Amino acid sequence: MKSNLTPELYEALRRLDTCTVSNAIETFEVRLRNEGFSDSTIRCMFPRLSSMVGNAVTAKIRCSGPPVEGHAYLERTDWWNAILSVPPPRVVVIEDIDKSPGRGALLGEVHANILTALDCVGAVTNGAVRDLPAVESMGFYFFARSAAVSHSYVHIVSIGGPVEIGGLKIRTGDLIQGDCHGVLSIPREIAAEIPASVQRIRDRERKLIGLCRAPDFSLDKLRKLVREKS
Repeated sequence: MKSNLTPELYEALRRLDTCTVSNAIETFEVRLRNEGFSDSTIRCMFPRLSSMVGNAVTAKIRCSGPPVEGHAYLERTDWWNAILSVPPPRVVVIEDIDKSPGRGALLGEVHANILTALDCVGAVTNGAVRDLPAVESMGFYFFARSAAVSHSYVHIVSIGGPVEIGGLKIRTGDLIQGDCHGVLSIPREIAAEIPASVQRIRDRERKLIGLCRAPDFSLDKLRKLVREKS
């Protein structure tokens, strides 16, 4: 898989917040406005970090019972090859398919270091994560439902297929952004146009905010500005 995005574009997107990018995506009308982002069950575990942007690599796990073969959570290593099949920067996206996700955690300090060595910038899961202080100190991103103290019987059951995390459907290769507000999917076909669209939105927002703070503010002026197209 090859990326159609330049390193400069990845960096430009990383400097933006998810709320503004979501606003920009809406202007292109490429999907419904209630799609393309995770719900409130997915938490940013390190909200002091800035925005994460990367290409998704997917997998599914179980935690509630042991795997058919093997017993240690590190024994299945073939998914590391799958990670390298996607261009960097990479984001690992893991769906916990247990009836009650989060009984155990695959992702912790050890895997954060392994994934960093594989040019991953973060991980997203509807399950649990652990070793939070150590991982936060690395600057590695965790988005998850909860924290857990144990691996339990965590094991990977599939690699590379579609997953769903907090209502957000993700496929390997999707462009993913995350920050303190949540996780967002950015359509690749408009990704290069997002920064310019964001600038137009911010210019308009600054006008509105400036008017609201101005000593000569009035509702008539506000209504007139809101009606303007740009």
